[in-house]
Formats: sequence, structure tokens, C-alpha cells
Amino acid sequence: MIAPTLHTERLTLRPLSLEDWEAYAAAWADPRLTAFIGGQPRSRTESWGKFLQGIGLWPLFGYGYWSFTDRESGAFLGNGGLASFERGLPDLAGFPEAGWAFVPDAWGRGLATEAMAAILDWADEALGRPEIRCIIDPGNTASQGVAAKLGFAFMHEVDFPPGRTGVYRRLKSG
Repeated sequence: MIAPTLHTERLTLRPLSLEDWEAYAAAWADPRLTAFIGGQPRSRTESWGKFLQGIGLWPLFGYGYWSFTDRESGAFLGNGGLASFERGLPDLAGFPEAGWAFVPDAWGRGLATEAMAAILDWADEALGRPEIRCIIDPGNTASQGVAAKLGFAFMHEVDFPPGRTGVYRRLKSG
């Protein structure tokens, strides 16, 4: 299975492809993007592994990561979706894990909420999973706001390198 293409008012969410690779690698090399996601910019080699991981989730789980592109220009703006990353956190075991990241030039425009709302609507219908979880760095107030708008509720903090992280849950709507 590959990711279905989803459309929102301003975005096209499409399967990650080689067409996205250079923009993806540049985005993840930016310390602003990674400040709350691992804390360090990614090398091209690290980004390549994560890029393939986002694609490779689809045939295994029926969900994975999308490329977030501007609906008008087609420009790469970020990526995200649902994952099973085997992070070693019991709170995530057995639950799809939501995640999102946008290039800094796309911040503050409500695009993360728009993209993830479309993904969660798709997931509610296509997956039928009763619960989705996510983790967010305690300092990442922007993503905490996105999570709240999407219906995620804070559960608690856990130890997760490089420090602590918040675990959130969202029950299937409807």
C-alpha cells in the first residue's frame, strides 16, 4: 500500500517520493526544524533513513508519512502522518503515532492543524483505530497547540532522549 493523496484548502498531502528528497533533506538539516525533534539537525544519511522509513511504513501497517506540499505551487512544506517507530516507550506500543514537521517558512499559518486534521479524518475512516497517540517536547508550545486543536489530550511526561517528552492521546471521533 502507498499513501493516498489527500487535499485540503491549501495543501496536497501525497506519498513521499524521490521528487521530495532534496527539499526533505534540506528541511531536516535546518536546526530550527529539529530544535524540538531530536534537538540536532540531521545529516543526509540520517535523513535518508528517516525518509525511507516514512515510505516503508505503508506496506507494513497501512499508514505512514505523507509529503506536505503547497496546493498551488507544489512546493515541499513538510512531512508527517502516522507511524510505528519502535521507540521503546510502552505508552506508544500498539498505537499509531501522529507526527508532523514543517519548514520554518510555513510556520504560524495553521498548516500543521490543516494537514493533520485531514490525516486524522482519513485514519478515523480507513483504519478504525480507537486511539492515536503522539509525543511532543515540553518546550514545543506550537505543537502542543496543534495537538489540542486536533483533540489530543496530555497524558503525562516520560523520559525520552534527549530529555523528557509529553505523551498525548486522541480518541477516535464520532
